[in-house]
Order: sequence, then C-alpha cells, then structure tokens
Amino acid sequence: MTVTDLSSQSFWALSPAERELTFAELRAKDPISWHKQPEGTLMPAEEGSGGYWAVVRYDDVRTVSRDPGRFRSGQGVLFEDFPEEILEASQSFLATDDPRHKVLRGLVAEGFKPRQVKQIEDGIRADARQIVADLEPDSEGDFVDLVAKRLPMMTVMRMLGAPEDDWERVIGYIDRAIAWSDPEVRGDREPIEVMAEAMMEMTQTALDVAAARREEPDEDLMGALVDAEVDGERLTDAEIAAFFVLLSVAGNDTTRHTTSHAMRALSEHPDQRQLLLADLTGGIDDAVEEFVRWASPIMTFRRTATEDTELAGQAIAAGDKVVMFYPSANRDESVFEDPNRFEITRSPNRHVGFGGGGPHFCMGASLARTSLRAIFSELLTAYPRLEVSEPTHVAGNFVSAVSAMPMRTGPYHS
Repeated sequence: MTVTDLSSQSFWALSPAERELTFAELRAKDPISWHKQPEGTLMPAEEGSGGYWAVVRYDDVRTVSRDPGRFRSGQGVLFEDFPEEILEASQSFLATDDPRHKVLRGLVAEGFKPRQVKQIEDGIRADARQIVADLEPDSEGDFVDLVAKRLPMMTVMRMLGAPEDDWERVIGYIDRAIAWSDPEVRGDREPIEVMAEAMMEMTQTALDVAAARREEPDEDLMGALVDAEVDGERLTDAEIAAFFVLLSVAGNDTTRHTTSHAMRALSEHPDQRQLLLADLTGGIDDAVEEFVRWASPIMTFRRTATEDTELAGQAIAAGDKVVMFYPSANRDESVFEDPNRFEITRSPNRHVGFGGGGPHFCMGASLARTSLRAIFSELLTAYPRLEVSEPTHVAGNFVSAVSAMPMRTGPYHS
C-alpha cells in the first residue's frame, strides 16, 4: 500500500524510489488531485494558505509552466508556506510575474553575457580538474564532501564574488536554508530560527560583496549586477541580496545533488557506466540529460490560478494553488519509455529537470550542464572504478538532497 498523503512530512522523509510509488499511482488514477495544506515547520497551521491541486503528469506540468496568464507565480512558488520576510529575502524574480518578472530577469541576465559565461565555464573546467586531482587512489571518504559539493560551491561563490575564506561558512548556511527541518541540521533549535539565521547571514554577505564591488569594480557576476541597468532601472540592494540567496541555493544544490544521485546511479548500473566509459567524449552530453532526469533535484514548485479554469478535465477555481511535482513528471510512462530505468543514451530526453519551460525556465541550466559534463569527464577518466554506497537523504519537499555518501576511489587511471 503506497502512502498518498503528499502533504505529510513523513512522505517527504521517504526515499525518492518510495515516493515514486505514490506518484505512479496518482498518475494512473488521479493526475490532478486535491490535497490538504502541507505540513509545515516554519509557520503555525492557521496562518497557512490552504490546500492545493497536485499536478503529477508531464504534459500537465508543462501546461502550467508555460501558461503564466492562467497560473501565476506572484502569490508564491514554494510548496510549503513561508514567513513573508523569508520569501522576500530569498525568492528574487522567481515569485514575480510580468511585467516585473521581465524587468528583474533582464537585469540579472546582464551578468550572463557571453564574455562572463565563457569566463565562468573556463573556471568550472579548471576547478573540476583540481577537485579530481585532490583525490587519492584507493582511498575512502564522503563523496558529497570531497566531490559533489565542491564544484558548485567554487563556481557559485566565485561568480558572486564571495571571499574565498567565507566559502565554507556561506555553504553551511545554504545547507541550513534547504534542510532547516532536518533534525541532524537544526539540532535542538527551532526550524524558523535556523532558517532566519541562514537568510540573515547570506543577505549580509551579499550586501558586503555588493558594497565592495561599488568601491572596487570587478568583472564577476556581482560586479555586473551592481552595474546592470535596463531602461534606466537598476537593482536595489534588497534585490541584489535576494538574487544572491537564490543563486547560492539553486546554483549550489541542483548541481551538487544531481552529481550525487548520478554517481549513485552509475554505481548501481555498471552496464551504463561501462557504456559511458566506452565513449566518454561522445556520450557525456546524453548522459548529463539522464543524470538530471534521474535526479530531478528540484522537486516542487507552485503556481496560483488567476481565473476559473480547467486542467486535464479538472475544474480549478481562481485563487487555487497548483503544485507541480517534477520527479513524477520525469517518470511519466506516457512520455518516457521504461522511466524507472537509468539509461544514459535515452533519446529523446525532454525532461523537466530545469522546469517545464515558459518564462521561469532555469536561467542556470547551461552552466549546470557544463558543471556536470566537467566533473564526470574528469572523474570517470581518472577513477573509472570509483564506487559509492547507500546515500543519506535529507528529508524535505523542495530539493532532493543527499547529505553524505560513502566513496572508494579505486585505482588511478593515468
């Protein structure tokens, strides 16, 4: 018997494979289903925004994503309810609609011009080589600490101009911003205290870096954000800080946890590893798409219906919340043949791991792909027999997070 209460914290404490049993049942029997308000740890239940429609099929997720006229983001995008001050400090343009969304995204896009992107990508490839060079043959350790978390940390912190001495500290707060309710993370503190502290520290770091860029300009992303201007409008300090938080969390956690999930999949499916090793250069691009589909690192986003409407035959009232479940969409049997098989040559592979399209499609998708190509190309070339064992999953309903995963490198292949 599967657990069908998507709103319970116990559901999100299950493994991804266990949750998929529920999603498969809903896809088959009740693809647009009504659920009670999610159980939260940051706000009293009586202050919550109520129940929601769960959207679990691929086509419906894409429909909601691509129709901002009927399904808006400005009334919140996170599955669970959050205090207003935390949302303002962390959501940036994610929780806005046009015309404001277009203006903010345009300002941020000023920092992703070809010259900056090339500089970032060159840095990613160099960092990936260094991370693998730091590993030792036939050694044991934690894959998350030694590999998965390092590349996105180096990339995001360097993009944002955070001083290198602060990287580990800031990443620690990013971890808490994602896993605020995990007992191992919060200890004896209240979740709201953990989250508020994380937001405050990341915001202050952003303000400090922005101030430094105004004093001494630089060509990194933060320098571009400080100088960005569209139609005479500039980003405020609060908007710069919110984007800093957004990119710190999204840019770090998506690549980091996809790396962990993908390495676990390669260990569990040796035939796919051998297939990739047989033509690493030619096969890595398709493999990366399967890594993202398989991991589905961002699990949920919500929208709000702007009018009385219909989705897949289900009537939805104006003001109703609609929540998209990306791991379910990426296992939709009507779209992906044998979706529970990890297949690095899968084609076509039009997953929704970076969102379902539309105006909120992931701005960092290209950099995430570059990072995954770089780290796995270096890693599998140097340590083709590297193995990882059972990961430790972090309970949560936003990011499919892995906090630790034992690793043995195996022999070095020169």
